[in-house]
Amino acid sequence: MNVIHVFASNVRMYRKRLGLSQEAFAEKCGLHRTYISSLEREKRSISLKNIQLIAEALGIEPYRLFIEHDSPADLDAEDALFADRTHKQQ
Repeated sequence: MNVIHVFASNVRMYRKRLGLSQEAFAEKCGLHRTYISSLEREKRSISLKNIQLIAEALGIEPYRLFIEHDSPADLDAEDALFADRTHKQQ
């Protein structure tokens, strides 16, 4: 498992599920768009503080950004949890 790849992929996946551009997502996180872009391309390191900011902006617990999805069934279960959580926040 490549933790950096998993993290980057998950940030991108959750951001897109919310229908946010990198610019809009960066604003929601209080970070710069180029920083988000670099994270998603696995070009930057990240602090625990920024992991927390990103998770809060996505409406998820930080540990979810480190879960590797091995199968479509994993993604389906994750979709259901994410949709339920997002709906409750609205």
